[in-house]
Amino acid sequence: MAEDLYSVLGVSRSADQKEIRRAYREKARKFHPDVNKTPGAEDTFKRISEAHDVLSDPETRAQYDRFGENFRQYAAADAARSSEQPRRSGGTRYTWSGGGAQSVNWEDLFGGGFGGFGRGADHTAELEITVEEAYRGGRRTVQVASPYGGAQEYTIDIPAGAVDGQRLRIAGAGGAGADGQDGDLLVTLRVKDSKRYRLSGADIETDLPISPWEAALGADVSVPTPGGPVTVHVPPGSSTGRRLRLRGQGMPRRGQPGDLYARVKVVVPRTLSKKEKELFEQLRDVSSFDARRGS
Repeated sequence: MAEDLYSVLGVSRSADQKEIRRAYREKARKFHPDVNKTPGAEDTFKRISEAHDVLSDPETRAQYDRFGENFRQYAAADAARSSEQPRRSGGTRYTWSGGGAQSVNWEDLFGGGFGGFGRGADHTAELEITVEEAYRGGRRTVQVASPYGGAQEYTIDIPAGAVDGQRLRIAGAGGAGADGQDGDLLVTLRVKDSKRYRLSGADIETDLPISPWEAALGADVSVPTPGGPVTVHVPPGSSTGRRLRLRGQGMPRRGQPGDLYARVKVVVPRTLSKKEKELFEQLRDVSSFDARRGS
């Protein structure tokens, strides 16, 4: 029996495309025949390349996940059958879209294609959401449409505190089953960083612009968070890059919520009034501070 392709790359079956690409690059560099001259390295490299070719393509990965190492035989049989008979609902290419997110395409290669398999195939798709949507949760209306006619709308409930990679299930929205039981649509959430917020696990990071005098003297300033503005104290002598922690203001979690980190960003005015320029010049003349000392 051939080695499992996921094991060849050293990733789990739930690995996303970034993990698969990263694992492939690491192993390809290690076993490339131009680099590794040990016996068997070339064969290992070919197997790594084959695993990447199969698992990096959503369609062939779906075939492999369902049928294992002989998936190509089933795909060929399905293609031959499709050329002889009109397409059925299980062999239709669908477009999935919703909420302003990009469309996601997939091929329903097997649902309804082989009567002996019973339940229809599950389909997979990805949906991009913002950090704000992941924080608050909410509903998205999406549409599963076929270019051969017909469409169906579904409502997805996004839970508050959703995490990147979380999978939601829409029962019966997958491939048509030979025994009348349709497969499901499995939607993987992808939480996308925005201009304002960056997500790291349960923690959120945001930039906090402050003035030079606020940085030098300290100040209480308002920080925007997904849950609403919160006041934070900027200690005197804060420089750009300093992180201020707001406990419990990160992503909602059962038990302990994440934290929000406000990263200080000192912003200098582009233009100065005559009075402001005079004051800065006075500060320059009386201050002994050297920003480059010890750097």
